[in-house]
Amino acid sequence: MNAREAPDLMTVTEVADYLRVRERTVYELVRTQRIPSCKLSGKLLFPKRLLELWIAQSADYPQAATHLSAPPAVVAGSHDPLLEWSIRESKCGLAVLVDGSIPGLHRLLAGQAAACALHLIDPDTGQYDASAVAKSLPGLDFVVIEWARRRQGLIVAHGNPAQIGSVADLARPGVRVAMRQEGSGSGVLLAKLAADAGLRIEELTKAGAPVSSETDIAVAVREGKADAGLAIEAVAREQGLGFVPLLWERFDLVVRRVEYFEPPLQRLLAFARSEAFRERAAFLGGYDVENTGAVVYNARP
Repeated sequence: MNAREAPDLMTVTEVADYLRVRERTVYELVRTQRIPSCKLSGKLLFPKRLLELWIAQSADYPQAATHLSAPPAVVAGSHDPLLEWSIRESKCGLAVLVDGSIPGLHRLLAGQAAACALHLIDPDTGQYDASAVAKSLPGLDFVVIEWARRRQGLIVAHGNPAQIGSVADLARPGVRVAMRQEGSGSGVLLAKLAADAGLRIEELTKAGAPVSSETDIAVAVREGKADAGLAIEAVAREQGLGFVPLLWERFDLVVRRVEYFEPPLQRLLAFARSEAFRERAAFLGGYDVENTGAVVYNARP
């Protein structure tokens, strides 16, 4: 019996088969209170999750217990308006903690989130290669699900009075650029786009302190505190601002495999197949949801 076949509550026979030991060994472990067990209606049973955790704590792998324990029902990582709306409308029971793509991966690895939303471009290849995520999550059993394709670009004031038409224009004298916090996918993308244009981020005139979401970028432009900032088209439209399109990016959900099969994630993904979801994506603008829900990387060979 493998972990996937094992029921949530296992019998003595099933545990013996699972651990590849004799049944009397299991009884001895119970008698000496060295294995998690419970009695229901006089029958000895073993919760699978606690059994996995017990195995992990006995293994020569310090992070295993964290990886197998149940994380909070949280989607950490990057900000996305369509994702936040879908989590709310689907009533899936998940919460959102926006702190950037890379910090979100750290939370996932530490067992502080069930999933991480991210959009991390490879500065060398210019690709959104989900396999690169594996290097950041050693030992974690996870899958990467495509959430949507999003159009990224420069948010500018209505009518684009500063006549900003490219990333190179951000280096012009007097152009103030709203910046994202360190570790955000947008921050990584802007650094790459600036490098492609022969610029360094340090050369740009920053409009105040870095902000923590794409909506904050748009608000800074709308309030006249910045002339431009990198964000998605949906946010520009929501705030009634101008938008200079630059590229399409893939926005992913990195999900712990165990949590992928749990009701919250399944309910969210089921909602993402609904007509209401597609209508919302079209209303927000700058989304391609043709491939939403597809597995783009599987950490298990």
